[in-house]
Amino acid sequence: MRWSALALVVLLLGSLMPFSMAQDKASNTTEVQQLTFDNATREQIIAEQLINQLMRLSEFTKTRIEPIRDKLPENSTILVHYEKAEEFKEKALEEFNNGDYYNSILDALTAMHHYKIVLRELKEGKEKFENAREWIRAEIERTIQYFRFVEKTIHLAEKEGIDVNNLTRLYNETKQAYKVVLDDIRAKDFEKAREDLRVAREKKAQLDEELRKVRKELAYANADKIVKEFLVRTDRGITFAERAIQEAKARGIDTSEAEAKLEEIKSIYEEVKSLAEQEKWKDALTVIIENKPKIDAFFRALNKIHERFAEEKIKRDVKVFLKEMQDRIRKDSRALRELKNRGVDTRRAEIELRTAAQELQMGLRLLKERKLALAREHFGIALRLLYNVEQFILLHS
Repeated sequence: MRWSALALVVLLLGSLMPFSMAQDKASNTTEVQQLTFDNATREQIIAEQLINQLMRLSEFTKTRIEPIRDKLPENSTILVHYEKAEEFKEKALEEFNNGDYYNSILDALTAMHHYKIVLRELKEGKEKFENAREWIRAEIERTIQYFRFVEKTIHLAEKEGIDVNNLTRLYNETKQAYKVVLDDIRAKDFEKAREDLRVAREKKAQLDEELRKVRKELAYANADKIVKEFLVRTDRGITFAERAIQEAKARGIDTSEAEAKLEEIKSIYEEVKSLAEQEKWKDALTVIIENKPKIDAFFRALNKIHERFAEEKIKRDVKVFLKEMQDRIRKDSRALRELKNRGVDTRRAEIELRTAAQELQMGLRLLKERKLALAREHFGIALRLLYNVEQFILLHS
C-alpha cells in the first residue's frame, strides 16, 4: 500500500509542480545533500527529487510574493497559503535531513499544493487587476465626455445670467480629482487609483447635484423653447404611434395597453399645448417635468417599434432595406434643399437627416460584424429620424 502511494506521488508530480515556471528561476545550489543512487532507496530518490523541485518552486513563488507582500491585506488568502507552504517546506526539509523520507514526501507535496494555490491566485488576481484597470480607464473616458457637458452647461447658464459659482468650483474640484486618478494610472499605481477614484466619485456626486439645480434653472430660463420643442416632437410621436397601433390591429395584435398609454400622452400633450397657447411657458414646463417618466417611457416605446420595423425589413431582405433607406435619405435631402431655397428654416431637419445617415452607416458596420441586436438599435434610430424629417417635409410642402 505504501509503495502504491509513492507511485501515485510520482504521477502527481507533473500536475502539482509548474515546471515551466519553476525552471526559469531554478537555482544552481541546493541545501539538500545529494545522495548517491547506488545506496539510495526508492523513498530517498523520490524524496530527493521532490525536495529539489520544492526548493525551486519556493524560490519562484518568493519572487512573485515579496514585491507585493506589503500591499496584501493581513487576512489575504494568498498570504495564508504562502505561510502554510513555507511551514510545510521547512518541515519536509527537516524530515528529509533526518532520514524520514516518507513523511518528507507527504509534507513536500502539501507544501507544493499550497504554493500552487498561491501562484494560481496571483494569476487570477492579476487578471482581475487588469480588468479593473480597463474599467477605471473606461470610466475616465466617460467622465471626460461628462465634463464637456458640464462646461457647455456653465457656458449657457452664464449667458442666461444664472449664478454658476458653486457649479464651477465643484467642476474644477472634480476635474482635479479625476486628474489625480489619471496620474495614478500613468504611474501604474492602480491600487492608489482605486482609492483616488472613490474620492473622485464623491466629488462627482456633489457636482451632479449642483448640475441638476443649474440645469433646472436653465430649463426654466428657456421654458418657451423647451415647450415648443416638446410639442413638435410629441405631436410627431403621437402620429407615428397611432399609425403603428393601426398596423398592429390589422395583424390581429391586442393593442389595448398601447392605446391606454397613448391616451395618457395625449392628455399630457393637450395640457401642455393649452398652457403654451396662453404663453404660460413655465407652467407648461412644470407639467413636462412632472410627467417626465411617462414621456420618456413613451419615446422609448416608439424607439422599440422603430427597431421592430427595422428588424422585420432586415429579415425580409437586408439589401432591399438598406437600398430603401439610402433612397429615402437622398430623396429627403433633395426635398430639404428645395424647402431651404424657398426660405424655410430646415436646420433641425438637416441635422436629423445627417444623423440618420450616420446611424444607418453604424448599423451597417455592426451588421457586418454580426452584431444584429446593436445594428437593429441603430437602424431603429435611423428610421425614427427619417420619419421626423419626412413629417417636416410634408408639413412644409
